[in-house]
Amino acid sequence: MPLTEKISIVAKKSKKKFGRWLALSGLAGAIVFAVMAYHIYGEVQRPNVKLDGRKTAYLCIKTGSRYADVLKMLKDSSFIVDAESFDWVARQKNYPQLVKAGRFKIRNGMSNNQLINLLRSGAQEPVKITIGKVRSIKRLAELVGNKLEMNDAELYMLLTDNNYLAKFGKTKETAFTLFITDTYHFNWNTSAEQFVERMYAESVKFWNDSRREKAKAVNLTPDEAYTLASIVEEETIKNDEKPDVAGVYLNRIRIGMPLQADPTVKFAVGDFEIKRILNRHLEVESPYNTYKHKGLPPGPICIPSKSSIDAVLNHNKHKYLYFCAKDDFSGYHAFARTLIEHNANAEKYRKALNKNRIYR
Repeated sequence: MPLTEKISIVAKKSKKKFGRWLALSGLAGAIVFAVMAYHIYGEVQRPNVKLDGRKTAYLCIKTGSRYADVLKMLKDSSFIVDAESFDWVARQKNYPQLVKAGRFKIRNGMSNNQLINLLRSGAQEPVKITIGKVRSIKRLAELVGNKLEMNDAELYMLLTDNNYLAKFGKTKETAFTLFITDTYHFNWNTSAEQFVERMYAESVKFWNDSRREKAKAVNLTPDEAYTLASIVEEETIKNDEKPDVAGVYLNRIRIGMPLQADPTVKFAVGDFEIKRILNRHLEVESPYNTYKHKGLPPGPICIPSKSSIDAVLNHNKHKYLYFCAKDDFSGYHAFARTLIEHNANAEKYRKALNKNRIYR
């Protein structure tokens, strides 16, 4: 066999072997790639959030938190099964440079990818805060501070700082007027300043032109109407008689008669649990004691409901100057035009208190 032919045959065999090697190498590479791809897919898409029987949970990331803080929280809370895979995916998606503060709702079974996308987005789950009847700024600050990131002391300081409140036209005595009862939604990391600004904006919306005109019609500013409403709020739990109670106080203001409102005395004494106002209570020296001082007190004695504010603005026009709790303890009141009528009603109530051994 000629040498050239032998060389040709050897070359052909070598090409076949090389082709097989390439094929095998390609197959091996494809397998390795597939394994790596599966592993990466698993790291990214496999469920990694386990909430021990709960469907959802909340992760609260404080303002100024770093990625290491977030990772530690996830580990300490046992929200994630595999911290290493989370860390790897987080770094691939550049999350350590994109940490956002807030309250995030996480779901059981979320993948690393889903969790990191949520945290990166900053899409918080809002916090519902219901502003209801509250009798002190301190208590209000505690209620809000317990639900948001802010410290309750921060909010208390703002609401008792006349210099700060002046920007809203308020004082520490009228700070309550910033708040209208309702349920509001806030981001968890809302600051104390942002909270107050939002409440002020809500109060401005509430005091529309119609309400302002009604207050003006009875010679009251919105803050004064709010203050009177706070007294009405404490006087009765019956919405249907609030316009009558408001009418009594407006009649007294009109003729220059002291309001003589028991709830203001309780506020002055600092004890709303008093069931029976005694002479010693009436002697307390305070601008909130409306037995001693004519006109409205310096500010609201609580946050009143909308129904109490509207009861003042839409009060019933009548000639009653007095009212007293009914002796049947129904929560309703007996109204009177004259002091003689009122004293008779009051005597019935006193006897009922004595009969039930309510002495204070």
